[in-house]
Amino acid sequence: MDSAPGSFPQADSFPAPFPFVLVLLRRMADHQPGLVEDALRELGFGRAVMREANRRWQAMQRSPRRRSAVARYRAVLGPPESTATRRIGDLTCEALSWSVPLWPDLRFEVLTAPNGAVWNEWLVRAPGAPGPRLRTADDLVPWSCTVDEVARAFAPARPMEGSAPTRWRLAFDAPEAENGELRHYVAEFTWGLLQRMENVRPASPTG
Repeated sequence: MDSAPGSFPQADSFPAPFPFVLVLLRRMADHQPGLVEDALRELGFGRAVMREANRRWQAMQRSPRRRSAVARYRAVLGPPESTATRRIGDLTCEALSWSVPLWPDLRFEVLTAPNGAVWNEWLVRAPGAPGPRLRTADDLVPWSCTVDEVARAFAPARPMEGSAPTRWRLAFDAPEAENGELRHYVAEFTWGLLQRMENVRPASPTG
């Protein structure tokens, strides 16, 4: 099988560069171990291979002779599928994106500043791919939607500090499917993808 960046050779011939999706899954395993186990079976890898991929990624980040963040991503993922210039407020950044096995409708996106520093690195919906219909809290299924999709669907949402790097939390009000009662939620995302909902309570009268 081809062992080019982003491809999936057999687990017994674990390559360098390694499949970056295993690094994504390693972080998600803390909240969704069952989904991660299913994904590993689909890809033909075991947990030990996932841990080794994550170890190698961490070693690349901490190496005294480490490359720039964008260079590390290019080394592991290959050339980006697309690049685009994007304005965020008064700042101009470059958005690089790669396709990701397991999630054909998503792209792994890296936003970089003019000096090459990475501002953000997360999963986003692919251009032209239909997003999920998010109307009630029951629609918020793990791995089904991204942080920006939830923020738009249940505006105004309040960003919160995540529990670890590559994690985000979002506070918002959403109606229940059964009775339409508005309740307050905090959702946790890893690499920009929904993992779980927590801290549920009735929404305050002022929202």
